[in-house]
Amino acid sequence: MSAGQLDRIDRNIVDALSRNARLSLSALAQEVGLSKTPVQARLRRLEEQGYIRGYAALVDRERMGEGHIAFVQVTLSDTRSSALEAFNKAALAVPEIEQCHMIAASFDYLLKIRTRDIKAYRRVLGERISALPHVSHTSTFVAMETVKDR
Repeated sequence: MSAGQLDRIDRNIVDALSRNARLSLSALAQEVGLSKTPVQARLRRLEEQGYIRGYAALVDRERMGEGHIAFVQVTLSDTRSSALEAFNKAALAVPEIEQCHMIAASFDYLLKIRTRDIKAYRRVLGERISALPHVSHTSTFVAMETVKDR
């Protein structure tokens, strides 16, 4: 079943949980207009089929001492499949990389890096990002303020 094949109720379940993943089964059932048993079956199916990949707490990273955000454009020296796979695998192991996107642009990847401060970011850039497989060069953009973070 693809996203185009989800019915209105499945989409409403996903939307409701996207807004509040802590909804009880009863509250979710009431919100989508079904009883608990069919909602529970639909929810289990949505999880098994990968539409709902998990549940997480939204953490205030600034309060946790990780308020510095930098976006890094990464250009690789080699973009053959094996090089991309090596970069991807290595990037997954760097905890400061919050997001990693392959981009169709004049560079290859866009990374979102979260650290304590600019000094910590500089260390991550020099010791981890630049050392990732096939990195040719990087360009950094520092976020001054987060206006929206969904």
